[in-house]
Amino acid sequence: MMLANVRARLGREDAQLVLRLLTGGQPESARDVESTLADHGLDPLLDEPALLRALIEARQSAHASLPLFCYVVVRHALTRLGADDRRLADYVASVLLHFGLRERARRLADSDDEVYDTVARIAEDVESVDPQRAFLARAHLGNYALWLSGLFPDHIEHRRFRRGGPDLAYYETMGRRGFQLAAGHRLANQHGLAPLYGAAAEAFPQLRMALNSVSDALLFPHVHTPERLMRQVRDAFAHDRVA
Repeated sequence: MMLANVRARLGREDAQLVLRLLTGGQPESARDVESTLADHGLDPLLDEPALLRALIEARQSAHASLPLFCYVVVRHALTRLGADDRRLADYVASVLLHFGLRERARRLADSDDEVYDTVARIAEDVESVDPQRAFLARAHLGNYALWLSGLFPDHIEHRRFRRGGPDLAYYETMGRRGFQLAAGHRLANQHGLAPLYGAAAEAFPQLRMALNSVSDALLFPHVHTPERLMRQVRDAFAHDRVA
């Protein structure tokens, strides 16, 4: 089961690296940053714009842990879109970390034997007679739709234009449905996850657009296609209209 626990996984070495990246060896800056850490914890430092730049550009960032890098990148991408819920940033970062491992994106759980290739196939199991499997399928439907539409929008657009595949709106619809169904399952209430899934369903377009910006800038920065340009224009217009 995916949890919003990436920040909880950050340790002392992560905090020390954050301090080094933000202070740049300047004693005065070090005092201010250390005071913020002591008084308010690590969260305000993780929100510093300078930290994101340093993680991408500074030589010391090569020592950053994957949880630290994923959380900061996701958190800043979401805040740029006005999504300030740290739980959502934590959860989306967790999805990236888990789905980046082997075939985890195609399985309901680490130990599950069944492999799912499409969101439609996952959707078939959201009403499984097994309550545990139904719950996992609902959450996975949201996670998988977010993973695909967030990190691989160009692939989706390419398939749509070349082969008549589903568009990004389809993945948004299916992803929101998955999180909404997961939020309504009794196991979500038992595990305290109903509010998180509900928030993910409501904010799904923002989550998708935030991951698109991460993908465009960091994963596939040299792609320049009409499809990408049109997506970016549509998303910018949609964001401005909502804002």
